[in-house]
Amino acid sequence: MKKHMMIKLTLLGLFFITIVGCNKGPTAEEEIYNVLEDVVKLEDTFKEQQNPLVELEQKEKDLYDEIISLSMKDFDQIVELSNEALSVVDERKERINSEFESIQESKAKFETVMVNIEKLENEELKQEALNLVDLMNNRYSSYDELYSSYNDAINLDKELYELFQDEGLDIEVLQGQIDKINESYDKVIAANEQFNEYTENYNQAKITFYKNAGLEVVYEGANE
Repeated sequence: MKKHMMIKLTLLGLFFITIVGCNKGPTAEEEIYNVLEDVVKLEDTFKEQQNPLVELEQKEKDLYDEIISLSMKDFDQIVELSNEALSVVDERKERINSEFESIQESKAKFETVMVNIEKLENEELKQEALNLVDLMNNRYSSYDELYSSYNDAINLDKELYELFQDEGLDIEVLQGQIDKINESYDKVIAANEQFNEYTENYNQAKITFYKNAGLEVVYEGANE
């Protein structure tokens, strides 16, 4: 049995800040805030891919279930359904690539925060900000692993639907492909869980940093 799973990613939280007495221009703390919240906005495209990806995964699962319910006397229908599934796989690939590009834009913006962190005069607050950077860098690294694993799984899915179009397909070959897919999705699940953990930890650490930095922040809540 092929394993299909619906990816659910934890997203960055969005905040709003009230700045009091900034006649002399923004402080380093406020500049850090601006960068971190720009990062959130740059992940809008990433956020927009989540529901469509889940819907595509469900659509593909339905097609797969229908294919394996058929016998070889329904070969023409199997070919038709597998072609439809291949189109869904291509759509998934487009969505995950858009998600990846959004994360890359977010990462490039986040790297600029170091300039303002170096301006912090409070050493404890600076260390807290650096810890926040470590968390976010771990998040980006875990996403890279998730993206790579997900692409591997997509490629294996594509190979599977191409196999279904071989009328002389050997059952052992088919089972071997399904086993590879199951193993691949195990890696996706593990990477997904790690990414969500880093995202949640970063969101909480960011709230704490804003509080300790003396920023008047109204927390709207993390979008999930």
